Amino acid sequence: MSQSVVPSTGEERRQAATQAAKNAEKSAPKELDALHTEHGDTTIADGVVAKIAGIAAREVNGVYAMGNAARRAIGSLAQRIPGATQPSVTGGVSVEKGERETAIDISVVVEYGAQIVTVSEQIRENVISAVEYGTGLDVVSVDVNVSDVHLPEDDDDAAGSSDSDTLR
Repeated sequence: MSQSVVPSTGEERRQAATQAAKNAEKSAPKELDALHTEHGDTTIADGVVAKIAGIAAREVNGVYAMGNAARRAIGSLAQRIPGATQPSVTGGVSVEKGERETAIDISVVVEYGAQIVTVSEQIRENVISAVEYGTGLDVVSVDVNVSDVHLPEDDDDAAGSSDSDTLR
């Protein structure tokens, strides 16, 4: 009697192909870089990238504040609460991060008289340099959103209102 071979079903062929792909992935050499070495991997949290980017953006001349008006108003109220924490350096910064690359969005208020295009370019250069140096991640884009322009008379209005709010 001859042995008959039962043909495999489509589902069995798909499972075999999936298993073969997994085995090939495991046997393929791992791509090594600064964050992925033969001794292990380094992962960096989104918040770390956001802090580095926020600090780098604040260092640029012409940046008055970070974030939009609503975020700044909430931050200002939070600072008035006794025992409140320090202002967040990640305000106005959002990060999308993969294993080796990151994209960063930054929202700023620019001082009146500063060239917005120049300030934006300096923010990009500073953020890319700081994040790539500090984390080893490749920065694929830094999008800068100028949400407002700070006028000198805004300081005068704020100073006048704070004097009238002070109890004597």
